[in-house]
Amino acid sequence: MLNDKKTRTLADHEALELHEALNFKTLCLAKSKLMQGLVFDQELRALMEKDVQMNIQAITDLQRIYSEAKFASEIPEFRPTPILN
Repeated sequence: MLNDKKTRTLADHEALELHEALNFKTLCLAKSKLMQGLVFDQELRALMEKDVQMNIQAITDLQRIYSEAKFASEIPEFRPTPILN
């Protein structure tokens, strides 16, 4: 797919998988943030906060790949924005 020295074009299925991964991580983040309000156990809450931070990092990494990638197909102008806060 991509490496540090050379940017390659993503095939259609790779672009789709990138979108699916970004959507999945965005949903994971939203669920973890939502569930934190329902949890009273501090250890579980700390684990959920760690999950939130890891999801934010994964989304940031996927967004970087997305912004650096060249796509074989044309990209539509509207792109959903992941929930970060």
